[in-house]
Amino acid sequence: MTPLANARARYDRATAHLDAPLALVDLDAFDANADDLVRRAAGKPVRVASKSVRCRALLERVLAREGFAGVMSYTLAESLWLARSGVEDVLLAYPSADRDGYAELAADPKLAASVTVMVDDPAQLRLIEEARGSGAEEIRVCLELDTSLLLLGGRVRVGARRSPLHSPADVADLARLVDRRPGFRVVGLMAYEGHVAGVGDDVAGSPLRSRAIRLMQRAARRELAARREA
Repeated sequence: MTPLANARARYDRATAHLDAPLALVDLDAFDANADDLVRRAAGKPVRVASKSVRCRALLERVLAREGFAGVMSYTLAESLWLARSGVEDVLLAYPSADRDGYAELAADPKLAASVTVMVDDPAQLRLIEEARGSGAEEIRVCLELDTSLLLLGGRVRVGARRSPLHSPADVADLARLVDRRPGFRVVGLMAYEGHVAGVGDDVAGSPLRSRAIRLMQRAARRELAARREA
């Protein structure tokens, strides 16, 4: 039997007495993957994405390992739940329209100190202000930079448009706006280059397409390095 078939047979034996549906995690493989991420990060702390690890026990397991720091969460409700459960550094990956969640965040010092929300438009600040009610806690804000590669004078876009903030000036303008609003503080900047990190650079059976992808990725990395520094 192949190693994969051996593992599958072992898993089947271990769960034979359980009713489906069920989820199974090989902790040896999980820990090995975590170690490899830390190695690749080369000293930079790794923030684990909760939408890829949908189990709090596993999040706690990986956060206890050296080299990991904080969670990137999927929704504001999940962010608050994780913070109440003891996670001290939670970054909400996307802007939210959860008014009840913002009211709860603004009313609780522990939650407000642990959770950072994503903002890429002034309208989101107004929504948070209206939702906070009597809550007076300072809201931690992360701004998201759109990382897509613009070609031919902006007529061609490569990558997802995750944010309207594309230029350094766009980010600076919103940062100044946040700074002028009482009750908010900019604490970070996020930039996710999905067209580089999320696209395989080796297309089976198509060397020409593989070369085109690698050329795009190199151009995107160069362009984004300059924009991120600015």
